[in-house]
Amino acid sequence: MIFAKYVFLLLLFVLVFVLIQSLLHVLIRQRKARYRLHYVKTSTFVARFSEYLGNRSSLFKHIKEMMESVESKMSMRGIMTVSFVLFLVGLLAGMLFFQTLKGVVIVTSICVSLPYMLLRLKLVSVRLQTRLEFLPAVEVFYQYYMVDPNKNMKMALKYCLEENRILYPIKPVFEQLYRNLMTQRDTEESLHIFSLTLGHTWADYFVGVMRVALTEGSFVGESLKDLIVDMRKAQRFDQLERNRLLEIRIANFTPILFLALFLFINFKVNTENAYLYYIVDPGGRNMILDALLLIFVSFLMGMYLSMRRM
Repeated sequence: MIFAKYVFLLLLFVLVFVLIQSLLHVLIRQRKARYRLHYVKTSTFVARFSEYLGNRSSLFKHIKEMMESVESKMSMRGIMTVSFVLFLVGLLAGMLFFQTLKGVVIVTSICVSLPYMLLRLKLVSVRLQTRLEFLPAVEVFYQYYMVDPNKNMKMALKYCLEENRILYPIKPVFEQLYRNLMTQRDTEESLHIFSLTLGHTWADYFVGVMRVALTEGSFVGESLKDLIVDMRKAQRFDQLERNRLLEIRIANFTPILFLALFLFINFKVNTENAYLYYIVDPGGRNMILDALLLIFVSFLMGMYLSMRRM
């Protein structure tokens, strides 16, 4: 058993080294890719395969949109590399420590889903930070839109960003929308990413108003005014919803803290017996596995409730 423990530690060290080396390799390749010509980059097999997945796979497209929403610095290739390495880590950890099919499946599933869960948590964090700042930003945008003689959405967005009337933390979200619209990107896709980043009903209404103005060229001043009036009426309720979201996020981390505290107390009181029960004994390992599964499920439920309440 001691030999198996050392083998597990050695394999874990090798996997961590491979992970770090892979990440460095991805970063270096991204750095070099900036100096290549566009047609050289798009002609590679990996780029064509990624484009194929982006067009055919809804999961791949969903993850890519989430990465763009949170402005992740890691590429899709980096996410796939990290997920593959975590798959190997979970597989070996389940085989060497738990030594059961249940342990292998649970630990591998948790490890593989970690990058996606981190993206989700980052997206929820961005939504919490920008939730209360959305109304002031729309009010500023409405003022510039009404002042503009041509009633041009893009120009109004440009002027209010240039004059720093939209403040942090919601300013990067509007800057991203402006960049996407000005780079001749598909209007529907740009508005969808904006709505996904903010993730609440008011953002969907605002996107609907912008869609009409950008695609049909109609005057939407009255619609923006009605939206602002409705948002002001619902401002107090919005604050209560934000407090509930914070409570859900705090509750997500509570099981981890209790598990860590429980194990720390047991190892502190009697290290030898705790080692025999939680590490050597299959029943103790199974109890830890069940605890990890419950924590993982609680995280999924917390994220689901957070997304539903927004």
